[in-house]
Amino acid sequence: MRIVSITVATVMAALLAVPALAHGFKAGAIEIEHPWARATAADAVNGGAFMVLNNEGKEADRLVSATSPAAERVELHTHIDDGGVMRMRQINAVDLAPDAKIKLAPGGLHVMLLGLKAPLVKGKAIPLTLTFEKAGAVTVEVSVQGAGDTKADHEGKHHDHDHDHDHDHGDHDHGDHDHKN
Repeated sequence: MRIVSITVATVMAALLAVPALAHGFKAGAIEIEHPWARATAADAVNGGAFMVLNNEGKEADRLVSATSPAAERVELHTHIDDGGVMRMRQINAVDLAPDAKIKLAPGGLHVMLLGLKAPLVKGKAIPLTLTFEKAGAVTVEVSVQGAGDTKADHEGKHHDHDHDHDHDHGDHDHGDHDHKN
């Protein structure tokens, strides 16, 4: 009976460690929904990762960094309109107010993967570790979608877009931001 209890407890612990949704992850009160990236060309050196961050808590938190074995460096970025030219800028953190839902999407806030070690291939996935100021670190699986996709392929049609245009990280004017440390 004791062996059965230990086995049941082990199985239950393993099931609880799996994300509630196949494409959702959680760190403390922060739910990370639909992490995805666009496929890149074979010679691409940079890529972007996108997702929805949902702070289900009663305290503010901040996404302060990200890392991935798929890239030499990972940065948090935003886009600004500089006289009609979209420019990417590195930011220090993504603020998450209590009960806030923040979309990281093409043409807006996103996670920039710099110095890709291999192309991002449609149908594959890459690990990405997100570190929150209060919730701590969580590793998510970023699903690689088609090169022209503007949202995760498993998101419903009810999904809103903040932008009517599409941006390719390889064609952006990076302005004063130096990607070559």
